[in-house]
Amino acid sequence: MTSTRSEQSEQPGQRDFRLLWAGETTSMLGSSVSAVSMPLVAVVTLQASTFTVGLLTAAAWLPWLLVGLPAGAWVDRLPKRPVMLACNAASAAVFASVPIAAWLGALSMAHLLVVATMGGVARVFFSLAYRAYVPILVADERLLAANTRLQGSESAAQVAGPGLAALLAQAFGAVSGVLANAVSFAVAVLCLRSVRAGEPRGDDTAGRRLLAEIRDGLRFVAADPYLRTLTVFSAMSNIALMGYQSIQVVFLARDLGAGAGQVGATLALAGAGGLAGAALAGRMAARFGTARGFLLCEAFAAPMMLLGPSSSGGTGLILFAAAGFGTGAGIVASNILTSTFRQQYCPKDLFGRITASTSALNYGAVPLGGLLGGALGETLGVRETLWLMAATQLGSISILLLSPIRRLRDLPGRAGAQS
Repeated sequence: MTSTRSEQSEQPGQRDFRLLWAGETTSMLGSSVSAVSMPLVAVVTLQASTFTVGLLTAAAWLPWLLVGLPAGAWVDRLPKRPVMLACNAASAAVFASVPIAAWLGALSMAHLLVVATMGGVARVFFSLAYRAYVPILVADERLLAANTRLQGSESAAQVAGPGLAALLAQAFGAVSGVLANAVSFAVAVLCLRSVRAGEPRGDDTAGRRLLAEIRDGLRFVAADPYLRTLTVFSAMSNIALMGYQSIQVVFLARDLGAGAGQVGATLALAGAGGLAGAALAGRMAARFGTARGFLLCEAFAAPMMLLGPSSSGGTGLILFAAAGFGTGAGIVASNILTSTFRQQYCPKDLFGRITASTSALNYGAVPLGGLLGGALGETLGVRETLWLMAATQLGSISILLLSPIRRLRDLPGRAGAQS
């Protein structure tokens, strides 16, 4: 999911960042296509139930709970670029297996679930290494600008991805979008292989046990009021967001009667909000401060979600897109501010373990949200579940309002500092 940096005209560091940026943008576009194509394959090709579609989303995020904490310790020990290369190569192979199985007439829901899980494992290791690698290429004073570019690219990919998925589905079948994802990871491998910048060796904690290293990260997060607040808030928010997103394709296709092209267009318009959020993040930080800007972004995003389940009739798709646009704008701007904060605030030698500790809870909540979305969608109804998830997102703001962040103008620049 973030940003950019540059130094002087054509310095090697600038070239390396551009290569990283290009590769990650390509793979994010492929992932955005696949995020629509995988549920479409399940719904249209395999006639999956609402719960099974939610399970597919859960499977992709479950690895954060299963391997997130040890992955952070391993990433701190290892050079980051080889880890990222291995993860992208593995992802390309895993997602390529879906169209191959489809062409052989052997595709099943079990296969999709395995692919989603294995791709999720690769994403865990890649994300932890990637977040630690960006500050290696980018100076601290450039991190906000760098994260803005990277997050802007992700948002652009989320805009283009659903529409591209719809075009591919109509022309070649939904499974072609998964093939596009595999190709995008292969392109990312080529870009990353061309990066020349060296990097310090990982934290070679010879003689230390893995569990002791994991505890270091957990203790740091538990003791820090800012990281602790952001972690708990993000976990609750992710339950709501993923419970909502896991069944939005079902809602659009079955409740609003949208075809594949309309689903793609609606989600593309909704995703455009992320571009607006990326453009506004720096301005929000400059005008209001990073802490206040973060709070304002989240306070705007949460109520916008309520528009989604109110969609019906001829204008339903437009209202649903507007809900996604507003929610995405607030959340993307918020993510840029908090990502930059973590990169500057956390000790470098603990960064992987701290990130893994927060992400294990943050992203570990995602499969719970996906399962809840699917299960409640079948028992309560899809629209009713969307209302519930939107209300949960609104309620998560109370965590921030009761935290020390509420009193700050700017988030601290380093551990132990106050603003």
